[in-house]
Amino acid sequence: MFVPTFDRNSLRICLLACALVLVTIVMPRQPLFGDDWPQFRGPNCSGISETTKSLPVEFSATKNVLWSAEVGEGVGCPIVADGRTFVCGMDGNERIRLSAFDATTGKSLWQRSWATGKLPEVHKTNSHASTTPAADADRVYFYFSTLGLLAVDARTGAEVWRHELPTPFFVFKWGPAMSPVLYEDKVLFCQDDDLFPAFYAFDKFTGKLLWKDDRDDMAVNYSHPVVCRTDRGDEIVVAGTGLLIGYDPESGERLWKSRTLLRNIKTTPVCADGNVYISLQSSGIANQWLATADRSETGNSDGKLSKAEMQAFVGETQIPEAFYKKTFDRGDANQDGVLEGAELDVAFLSPDNFAGASFDVENPANEFVLAVRGGGRGDVTNTHLLWKHETKYTDHIVSPYVRDGRMLLVKGGGITTVFEMEHGESLRGAKRIPNACEYFASPIYGDGKIYIAGENGIVVVLKDSPAYEVLAKNDMGDSIVGTPAIADGKLFIRTRSKLLAVGEN
Repeated sequence: MFVPTFDRNSLRICLLACALVLVTIVMPRQPLFGDDWPQFRGPNCSGISETTKSLPVEFSATKNVLWSAEVGEGVGCPIVADGRTFVCGMDGNERIRLSAFDATTGKSLWQRSWATGKLPEVHKTNSHASTTPAADADRVYFYFSTLGLLAVDARTGAEVWRHELPTPFFVFKWGPAMSPVLYEDKVLFCQDDDLFPAFYAFDKFTGKLLWKDDRDDMAVNYSHPVVCRTDRGDEIVVAGTGLLIGYDPESGERLWKSRTLLRNIKTTPVCADGNVYISLQSSGIANQWLATADRSETGNSDGKLSKAEMQAFVGETQIPEAFYKKTFDRGDANQDGVLEGAELDVAFLSPDNFAGASFDVENPANEFVLAVRGGGRGDVTNTHLLWKHETKYTDHIVSPYVRDGRMLLVKGGGITTVFEMEHGESLRGAKRIPNACEYFASPIYGDGKIYIAGENGIVVVLKDSPAYEVLAKNDMGDSIVGTPAIADGKLFIRTRSKLLAVGEN
C-alpha cells in the first residue's frame, strides 16, 4: 500500500489550506455592498447607488413591473442585500410582519410575525410599521417599538438574537420612525424620543451591547447615524437637538460637537469627502406645544401652557409623570402651574443645550442648509463650520441629495432648490417639479437618474445634471411615504400596502 510522505513545508501548506476551509465554513460572510441597498436610503444613508446597470425611466403600477407583493400596511422602506429584499408591514392591529423575497423573481422566501401588544395612536402619515430593516448576507436587523432590536437569519427568518430596549414615548403622536444602520461589525441605533433618548452600538453577531450614549440633552429627533471618513479615521455622526455630534465608533465617546442645528431634526445628513451636509427646518418643541395644545379645541389660546391642556391634547394616551418632571416641572419657575414665555424654553430644552433661536411664537420656523468638516475634537462650532445659509425652501423630513458638487433639496409642494457644495451658494432659485403634493420619501440616485417619490404615489424622474431635466412622471396608483431602494437594475417601491419591483423588461 502506498503511503504518501510530506516534507515539513508541504505539511505546513496543507494545514494552512485546511484552516482556511474551516474558517470559510464557520465564519459568517461579510456584507456584500457592491450593488446592495442594505439599510435606510442605501449605502451610508446617502441615497446613492453605484449600480452600473440600466434603470427604468417610465413605469407605473402595471408598466415595467417585474413583480409585486402584498406586504401589509406600512411606510418603512424596502432594502436589498445578497439577492434578497426585505420589508415590514402591519399584520392586523397588534402584529408586525417582516417579509423576505427573492429580489429577482419576487418569490416569497419567508415571513415572520410578532405580537406587538396594544399600540398607541400615531400620526395619520406615519404607521407603526415605520422602520426600515438593515441587512447583510447573513442576517436582517429589525427594530420595533415594543419588541426592541432583533436579528434574524436572512435565509430562514429564524430569530438569532434580541435586545430589549425602552419602549419610546412620543407626546405628539409622531410615533417611532428610527431604523438600525450597519457599520463594519456593529449595528447602530439611535432613538431620540421624549423620555429615553439614547444612541446604541451592538455587536451584530451576538447582539451584545458594545456601548451606549445617553442623549438626555436631546429632544425628539429622527436623524440616522452616518459614517464620516476623515484623515483621523472614521467617525459616526449623528444630528440632534441643536448639536451635530461625531462619535468614536469603537468606544462611543463624543469626539466633537458643533452647535449649529435647530431644536429638532427629521432629516438625515449626507457625508462626502470628510464633510457633513445638512438641510433642516424646525419650529421648536415649545412652539409646537403652543400651536397645538394651547390653540387646540381644548386650549384657550392665551400663550400659556398648562398640564391640563397638554393632557387634553394628547387624549387617551396618558402622559407619564416622568415626562412632566423632565419638562414641565423644570420650566415652571414661578410654580404658577403654567408655562409662559422663556419658561417654555427651559421646559423643553436641556439646560446644557439651549438650541436654536430664542423662543418666538410669531416667527417659529427656521430653515438652513449647512456643511461641517469632520475630524475635529471638542467644540468645533467656530472652527469646522464650513458654511451655513438661511433658506426658505428646506423640508423638515426630506433629506438632501448630495452629489457631483451640488446639493438638491425637495420640499412639500414639489419645490426644489439647488446649492453648490463648496460654499453653499444658491445655484438657482426655487423651481417646482411636475408633482405638487406632500413629500416624505427622500431623493435617490442610480444610472444617471434621480427618483423623487411623492405621497400621492407619483414618482418623478430627473436627469442628474445641472438643469435636472424632467425625464418622466410615473403614477404608481397608491401613496408612497417610504424611500424606494435601488439594486441590480431594479427600483423597489413600497406603497402603503404593496412592494413593487420595476425594471426594464
